[in-house]
Amino acid sequence: MLTLNQVFSNAEALMKSFRKDESNSTDNLESCKPADMKKDEKQSERSSEKTGASSAASLPGEALNEVFDACEVTVDIGAVRRVYDRLLSIDQLQVALVNALIYLTPNVELDLEYLDVYETNPDYLNIFIIVMENSNLHSPEYLEVALPQFCKAMSKLPVTALARLTKLWSKYDLPHIRRMMETFQQLITFTVVSNEYDGENLVNDDETVVAATQCLQVVFFASILGGDVDVEHNEEDEEDSDSDELTLHELLGEERLYKKGPRINPLEKELGVRPMDSIKPLIPFEDFINESLNDVIEMDKDFTFFKVNAETKFSFQTCPFILSVITKNQGLYYDNRIRMYSERRLTALFSMVQGQQPNPYLKLKVRRDHIIDDALVRLEMISMENPSDLKKQLYVEFEGEQGVDEGGVSKEFFQLVLEEIFNPDIGMFTYENDTKLFWFNSSSLETEAQYTLIGIVLGLAIYNNCILDVHFPMVVYRKLMGKKGTYLDLSDSHPVLYQSLKGVLEYMGNVEEDMMMTFQISHTDLFGNPVIHDLKEQGDQIPVTKENRQEFVDLYADYILNKSVERQFKAFKKGFLMVTNESPLKYLFRPEEVELLICGSRKLDFEALEKTTEYDGGYSKDSQVIKDFWEVVHSFGEDQKKLFLQFTTGSDRAPVGGLGKLKMIIAKNGSDTDRLPTSHTCFNALLLPEYSSKEKLRERLLKAITYAKGFGML
Repeated sequence: MLTLNQVFSNAEALMKSFRKDESNSTDNLESCKPADMKKDEKQSERSSEKTGASSAASLPGEALNEVFDACEVTVDIGAVRRVYDRLLSIDQLQVALVNALIYLTPNVELDLEYLDVYETNPDYLNIFIIVMENSNLHSPEYLEVALPQFCKAMSKLPVTALARLTKLWSKYDLPHIRRMMETFQQLITFTVVSNEYDGENLVNDDETVVAATQCLQVVFFASILGGDVDVEHNEEDEEDSDSDELTLHELLGEERLYKKGPRINPLEKELGVRPMDSIKPLIPFEDFINESLNDVIEMDKDFTFFKVNAETKFSFQTCPFILSVITKNQGLYYDNRIRMYSERRLTALFSMVQGQQPNPYLKLKVRRDHIIDDALVRLEMISMENPSDLKKQLYVEFEGEQGVDEGGVSKEFFQLVLEEIFNPDIGMFTYENDTKLFWFNSSSLETEAQYTLIGIVLGLAIYNNCILDVHFPMVVYRKLMGKKGTYLDLSDSHPVLYQSLKGVLEYMGNVEEDMMMTFQISHTDLFGNPVIHDLKEQGDQIPVTKENRQEFVDLYADYILNKSVERQFKAFKKGFLMVTNESPLKYLFRPEEVELLICGSRKLDFEALEKTTEYDGGYSKDSQVIKDFWEVVHSFGEDQKKLFLQFTTGSDRAPVGGLGKLKMIIAKNGSDTDRLPTSHTCFNALLLPEYSSKEKLRERLLKAITYAKGFGML
């Protein structure tokens, strides 16, 4: 026990323990780059996982070290695991390990913070590799003192060391990497539930939670590197046209807050991989979200730290993987609202100087029967003359109609624009009956301005917190976030083509003779005309063979998802970026989360909606008609529930966070009558007469929601 304490409590001794044979180690510390590995190499290196339950710990020592050799660490990980297996089976020795760690970590933290020990001796990383092999770190005896101190020390490692650790852990098998994730998550949860936080005592100031979150980030990137990644196929970013003229923001000294370049995570930059590049991580992204932490974060304060005090205060938005979409959406909401207020204030100041009437909103005045033309002309004019006006709060007015836009008019405007733009007769998008999704029509005759408009509409919806009824495949959101479409993306956008190409890749016979395909493809456009395209120069002369079929599939996918719709998508993305280019959207959200922001959630929890619904005009939750109403609604099928939601709120999706966030109002609209229920979509309000029976209520409500297109929605 004395020897154990001497080794595990002394940084120098622990660093020199469990060394591999020196002949196996080299000085090159940068050779471990899983992100750059070919997929087949990675699969062969991780072949132990294919057996499912077998773990790397069961490999012989030499074989295990070969797996980790690429990371150039001098620790014999197989030996460390064997020793821990023996030590952790003896209770007295566990206590000694806890005490040794408590003694060790303050000295390690000081070494890293003030002596730059890692820079002079990269083997200092061995301490962290060895300690993290202890499978008992998440147990109660470690959580109080030992693990918090260790996390603080680990968070002091320079980014180059954290990158090496990430690359090493990305080689671990799933049980080991999941255990490390759960260790840090347990510490965060334990600390959060053991303390009380409020506006004065913020969780951002809790050193243990902050340090554990930063350590969890290493596991997060290891999970990405260890899974399937695609660091290529990136769309070129649109370059902003820099003007020599000073903007109002710059003149007023606000440039630092609102015109920062895109945020880059230092560890992400060092590794050369982003969450966006992940096809499938080892551990699902959802498992890194800590609900207990999300419950106590004060997002208004965290947002300030994120935007203004990043150097002095920790913001959890710098580690967005730990935040739920609801929490991140709150941060985005603050960002959008503050930008709106800023634009409004600047407009007022500018108008005073110019002696003009201030225009604090993005005002759109449109005619119902010319909605696309009016919106297109106005938004095109704004985007050319003063694109910053797109950052103002949207205010829509229908010509000849009275009404104050408190959200509902904008909602209706979005609905009408989308209905028109996605109308198959216009031909901007093609509709796939099997998937019920839209895709860009490569042979569309519409101008690029039309596609820019729909991009602006998507951006404005996010910016103004409005859910849209759009149905795009996920690849559209991936492309908006900077990735090109690849073969795998065809599975939901073009499933029939995907299955055909998959069949080509998996065909066991003679591809060239049996399939007789070339690198020239043909398809029909929306108007039934044949379109012939060479995937390579003189493609009709190049047969598809077993050797080049992967290239054929990749080029085919690239043509369908990128090249054939390049003109349309570029204009669409340009419009989207006009609104969102300065937003932290790309930094905080993954493509599937962006879809959730724009389209809302498909999960409809009407129990949650009932709990949060408010009543007016004489109704309460105990009124008989209200009890009947909820019985009727809960008995509806999925399609009827969507119709009801569309009728009451203007969208058949739940907002981010679910239907419980909707705040619906049911108001009394007279006594028993044959009139149908009506709704104010702008207030999510249902006007419900006091029907005499449940049967009558059901019949009247079903009629209203089924035939409500342009009727009954106010």
